[in-house]
Amino acid sequence: MSTELTPHGLHHVTAVAGDPQRNVDFYVTVLGLRLVKRTVNFDAPQVYHVYYGDGGGNPATLLTFFPWPDVRPGRTGAGLTTATSFAVPPESLGWWQGRLTGLGVPVDGPVTRDDEEVLTLRDPDGLVVELVAAPGDHRSGWDGSGHVPAEHAVRGLHAVTLSEADAEPTHRMLAELGMSHAGGDGPRSRFRADGPAATAVDVLDGVDGRGLQAGGTVHHIAFRVPDGETQQRWRDELVARGLEVTEILDRRYFTSIYFREPGGVLFELATDGPGFTVDEPLLELGRSLRLPPWLEPDRASIEANLPALTAGD
Repeated sequence: MSTELTPHGLHHVTAVAGDPQRNVDFYVTVLGLRLVKRTVNFDAPQVYHVYYGDGGGNPATLLTFFPWPDVRPGRTGAGLTTATSFAVPPESLGWWQGRLTGLGVPVDGPVTRDDEEVLTLRDPDGLVVELVAAPGDHRSGWDGSGHVPAEHAVRGLHAVTLSEADAEPTHRMLAELGMSHAGGDGPRSRFRADGPAATAVDVLDGVDGRGLQAGGTVHHIAFRVPDGETQQRWRDELVARGLEVTEILDRRYFTSIYFREPGGVLFELATDGPGFTVDEPLLELGRSLRLPPWLEPDRASIEANLPALTAGD
């Protein structure tokens, strides 16, 4: 892979949830993220697609969900992304432990892993979320909800963990994608992309049992590319290597291509732009349902089939 095509770290993580209001309440009220977009799954517009991130919804801060009411629970295991990590200031880890415990959210840790202090929790659907003390992460967090002070706010994505029955083919693909091996501890190996933050992918080897993708599991992870021209070059390169890659898809706030790594995890390459202010002002992000132009003619029927959703900020 050309060094010009080296990924710039994580763009977003997308997961599957159950009740959409419960999902919003947790990520806005408990974790203090900003609801930066409420739209629909473009491939299934009867379902919301909600995005959380920092104040501007910047790439590398985004966790998004397809909340399907009454979705069956998923199961962690091989072939899935089994943890999503966010960066917090190192001095804030104790504050977060106290906050989560006080709100009745079970939390494990802190534990030291790969020289990082980590708290582990689960969201209401069972999705594994980690808060990692990240001394080198100087991004500003979102404090607009008023529930989490700026000095303790989540800074953005930090890493993801892939679980594999046999990690070696995944290691090779990550290396071919331009990511560098950055050490490991037992069955866990870390790879890093070239970027300022949200650059780490951990791979767990020898995981028994195939995961089941459903409620409380990650649907896909997305890596950053700067623009459409670079994305097209990525696609040409990946196809030339024999991978099955989708056409470039318009996701309104970015364009995307998708392919699977050898263990089965769905990867996406998403452009940094045009961003979330393409259809509403920065100060209004996430306050009303936004639809892409091709779905606007169906707005009345789409809204009629969606449950009411109130942000807690």
